[in-house]
Amino acid sequence: MNILIVEDDIYIGNLIEELLKDKYNVYRAYSGSEALLMFQHHSFDLVLLDLMLPGLEGEEVLKQIRGKTKVIVISAKTSKHDKVSNLMSGANDYITKPFDNDELLARIEVQLRETRMPATKIVQDEITVNLDTMEAFVNGHELKLTKLEFGILVFLMRNPNRVFSRSQIFEAVWDEEAIGNEDSVKVHISNIRKKIAQYTDKKYIDTVWGIGFKFNA
Repeated sequence: MNILIVEDDIYIGNLIEELLKDKYNVYRAYSGSEALLMFQHHSFDLVLLDLMLPGLEGEEVLKQIRGKTKVIVISAKTSKHDKVSNLMSGANDYITKPFDNDELLARIEVQLRETRMPATKIVQDEITVNLDTMEAFVNGHELKLTKLEFGILVFLMRNPNRVFSRSQIFEAVWDEEAIGNEDSVKVHISNIRKKIAQYTDKKYIDTVWGIGFKFNA
């Protein structure tokens, strides 16, 4: 599982990385803007987020990654107001500095245990998909999707802001090698876009020219 540590204090960041590196894939960001940049290229199961960061503050980072991953705030801010405010803004947990190593590891395990549980719904802004019933909705309106269209939408929504080639999408959804069938992905995505456009003006699936497609979270 991938964990992103967003911490400008090198000593604390190194300490946390040392605790986690044998069990998880650990990534580091030293500022808020760097953290957001990393979200464009990676998906994370958990973010350990400091609040007092250079440039873009942790509270703003939290707003922008809310709903994309689990977040544990690790901060020197100890007031009840800060804790409540960040939990209400989307943090899954809040731990103050200095922290106990065993307590931090336990809280991380709790969040990742929930992440490992299979989700029955995926929600990205106006779009909701129900994996149990294979239904998709935009602002409460049901999309009439084929099985393959539903599969493509789910695959992209599970990996927001990541760019996939037509071959990668084909092999993930069709569960077979592409071998010249990549053009069918383009047709299905065009159909998905038209159906979504019936209920919103937002453009959720972008074409990245020369590479493939991505879902805008």
